[in-house]
Amino acid sequence: MTGAELAALAATQIGVREDPPGSNRVKFNTWYYGSEVSGSAYPWCMVFVQWVFAQAGVPLPLRTASCGALMRAAQAAGCWVTESFCPGDVAIYDFPGGADTDHCGIIESVEAGSVTAVEGNTGSDSDADGGQVQRRVRPLHYVVGAVRPPLGEEDKDVERFNTVEACPQWAQDTVKKLVDRGYLTGSGAKDSQGRPADLDLSRDMLRLLVIQDRAGCFTA
Repeated sequence: MTGAELAALAATQIGVREDPPGSNRVKFNTWYYGSEVSGSAYPWCMVFVQWVFAQAGVPLPLRTASCGALMRAAQAAGCWVTESFCPGDVAIYDFPGGADTDHCGIIESVEAGSVTAVEGNTGSDSDADGGQVQRRVRPLHYVVGAVRPPLGEEDKDVERFNTVEACPQWAQDTVKKLVDRGYLTGSGAKDSQGRPADLDLSRDMLRLLVIQDRAGCFTA
């Protein structure tokens, strides 16, 4: 799996939120702790990252709900970077005030001076405890560094699928659902129907998305 594919998998969860708001009662915590939990002791931005990587079958240096603990484990394991960030990296943020490691997200793209990432437990009311999975743009100066997972290099010779219609028939319903909900967006190019024309999905990624769809992971 490439970093872009891992970020695309994270993006399929955009819109998932706590129920009720402010409770930390969310499916990612249920998965992590093995039973339903709620309350202030269970923030879940890092738990969301752990869930995405587990679904993708990509190891992280530590199973933890703590941003700081994962950062230290990555530093010890030699997979911590502080520049030249890439899709699939796990960004650790330090927002003004508070702790040194406040929040985290899975990077989708990097622009001059900012990163775009998919983040759990964020929102307009609180960057680091907002209760939703969202796509957020963060200034680079908030990024302490990033955990770089052991991802595969992009193979240009592997068949890629850039539009809904180009996908195999068995995957089209799932991809259309995720595109229509805004989870899969590409980088901006559109086809004649106004849908993304540069999804850049591999067959392995399609299989993973279809399995997740059949398991109910994308149920509204």
